[in-house]
Amino acid sequence: MPLIQNIDGARAAAGPALEAALTRSAAALDWLREQHAQNGLALLRYPEKTDDLAAIKAAAQKIAAGATDIVVLGTGGSSLGGQTLAQLAGYGVEGSAAFTKPRLHFMGNLDPVSFDALLSNLPLKTSRFIAVSKSGGTGETLMQTIAALSALKAGGVAAKDVMLGISEPALKTANGLRDLLKPFDVPFMEHDTGVGGRYSVLTNVGLVAAAAAGLDVGAVRRGATDALAPVLHKQTPDKVPAAVGAALGVALAEKGRTVSVVMAYADRLERFTRWYVQLWAESLGKGGKGTTPLAALGPVDQHSQLQLFKDGPADKFFTVITTETIRRGASLDAILAKSAGEAGFGGKTMGDLVAAQGRATAETLTKSGHPVRTIHLPKLDEGALGELLMHFMLETIIAARLLGVDAFDQPAVEEGKVLAKKYLAGG
Repeated sequence: MPLIQNIDGARAAAGPALEAALTRSAAALDWLREQHAQNGLALLRYPEKTDDLAAIKAAAQKIAAGATDIVVLGTGGSSLGGQTLAQLAGYGVEGSAAFTKPRLHFMGNLDPVSFDALLSNLPLKTSRFIAVSKSGGTGETLMQTIAALSALKAGGVAAKDVMLGISEPALKTANGLRDLLKPFDVPFMEHDTGVGGRYSVLTNVGLVAAAAAGLDVGAVRRGATDALAPVLHKQTPDKVPAAVGAALGVALAEKGRTVSVVMAYADRLERFTRWYVQLWAESLGKGGKGTTPLAALGPVDQHSQLQLFKDGPADKFFTVITTETIRRGASLDAILAKSAGEAGFGGKTMGDLVAAQGRATAETLTKSGHPVRTIHLPKLDEGALGELLMHFMLETIIAARLLGVDAFDQPAVEEGKVLAKKYLAGG
C-alpha cells in the first residue's frame, strides 16, 4: 500500500512560495525522466533491476550459513542504508536484537573501545565480515578491516572463508580495500561506480546484509518503484509526492524554516531517521545553501525535544511519520489500568496509545503555528520501506535542483578525509 503524505498542516506557512517552488520543480522532474531514459543516473534504474538479485541472495546465503554474527565494516552511506533495512528485521530494536539470528553488528562509527570489545567477544569461527567502501580508500573502513584481519589470523580463521568485500572495480586509481584483501583471496562484489554511498541502499551495499537477515530484497526494490512511478508517468508536480515534499521544504526554508525535523513513530524506523540526516545534509549543504536535518523518535522524544519543538525558535519544519499501530499489542487489563489512575487505558493496547500520540504531536505542533507534514505507512514491511527510501532520495535530488547545488558530491567531506590521513601519518 502506498505511503500517504499530507501537507495540509504546512500549506499556510509555505504560502505562495510553495506553488512557485512546485512550478520550478517541473524542470527537475523532466531532468529525472531524461536521466532515466538515457541511463544517466544509475540510481533511477535500481527499482526495476532484477538481474543482480540472484547474486545478492547467494552472497547473503553464503555469509549467513553457519554464522552466529555478521559484522558490517563501513561508515556513512556504506552502513546507514544497510542498518535501515536490517532494522526491519529487528537490528538495533530492543526486545528483538537478542533473538535475531545471525546477530548483526554495523560498526558505522570508528571507536577503539567499541571495536576492541566486539572483536574480543565475537566467536570468530562463526562470525562473518562484510567490508564496504565505494572508493576502497575510506580510512575508517580500512582500519577496521585491518584489525579484523589481525584478529582472524590470531584465531586461526582464514579470511577468505568468512569475509566479503564490496568496492568499486579495480581501475587505474589505487583501491586500498582491494589491495588489502587480495592476498587473502577474499571474494568481492562490485560497488556500482555510478551510485554514491548515501544513495546505495537499493544496491548490494544495502541489500546483502538485509538478505542475510531474512528480508525480501526484491520487495524492497518493488516498493521503490511506487515512489518513482509518478515521475516516470509524467504526473504534474503536485501529483508527485517527492516533488511536493521537496518544494515544501524549499519554500519553508525561504520563510526561515531552516531545520527539517523527521520524527518517526516506530522503533524500526529509528535508523531511517539517521539515514535521512546524512542523505539530506551531505547532499544539500553546499555554498551556504541547504537546511539542517534533525532526527527524532516518537513517542520517546516527546519527553525531550518536543518542548523545544513547540515553544523554541520558530525555525523548524516537521515531518511526522506514523505506522498502523492501532489494536497492536496486548489488551490492557481494565482493573490494573484503573489502579494506575488511567481507567481510559482499560481494554486499549499499547499501539492505540502510540497512534494517539503520533496524531497528537502533529496536531499540537500545527496548532502552535508550526508547519507539519505527515507521512503514514499503512503497513511497515519491505515494500513500504523501499518506497519510503526512494521517496526521500527523490525528494533530496529534486530539492538540490531547486537550490542549484549538486546532490551527489561532498567536497567538504573529502577535504576532511585527506587532512585526517595527513595528521595520522604525521603523528
